[in-house]
Amino acid sequence: MNMMGKLKETQKKIEDTKKRLDTVLVDEKSNDGLLTVTVTANRHIKAIDISETLLEDKEQLEDYLVLILNKAIEKATHINETELAAVAKEGMPNIPGIDLFK
Repeated sequence: MNMMGKLKETQKKIEDTKKRLDTVLVDEKSNDGLLTVTVTANRHIKAIDISETLLEDKEQLEDYLVLILNKAIEKATHINETELAAVAKEGMPNIPGIDLFK
């Protein structure tokens, strides 16, 4: 029964961590500062700031959006996976040799 309690506690911590990750913001900016994207660590887009000069060139704007959104999502994914893995590992039973399977 203790194992089931531990698993339920770990599941609760994972759910709490997912909620907290909605408040963790990741900003990604183009090298020239013309485009800034903000996403949560759960990979939801919160804001996009586009310079007026980019609005004049549709193709360049599209390229910037793809590049910067992908970078922001990559960073958010890393944060998300790291945080959730830490919570999950904390809740795992202490089984000798389990670290060998990483």
